[in-house]
Amino acid sequence: RRSGGTDALGASGQAQARRRGAGAGLRRSAASYLSFLTCFTAAPILYIRGNHDDRYAQNPPEGCLCIEDQVVTVGGLRILGLGGSMRYNRGVNQYTEKQMRQRVQKLRFKLWRSGGIDILMTHSPARSLGDDTDLAHTGSKPFWM
Repeated sequence: RRSGGTDALGASGQAQARRRGAGAGLRRSAASYLSFLTCFTAAPILYIRGNHDDRYAQNPPEGCLCIEDQVVTVGGLRILGLGGSMRYNRGVNQYTEKQMRQRVQKLRFKLWRSGGIDILMTHSPARSLGDDTDLAHTGSKPFWM
């Protein structure tokens, strides 16, 4: 059954679903799960990549829109997508503070042209908002734009 009254759905990295019944305990990939959700809504499904979403380059979620480093307008709201986490190894979608600051700086014109943003969609929080003790779960200072 399709849902109604929804302007957009957002996924901020590593969305997975557990299967029930035969094959219980197996996980669907994040990309296949997001593609599956498109069957139930006419609303756009927006996503950004998390620090474990290394397969999206080869297998992006079908029917979904990656808003990484973009400002999009949905239902009158301007949404900026900045995925990834703090760099803790050499994996993809991980950034140093300097690299994240550079990403934000590159977006200044898009932010100005759009008149600012209403929603900042991130995988990691801004620094000091729910930080944990390890880098993978520590927020980024440049999110305090």
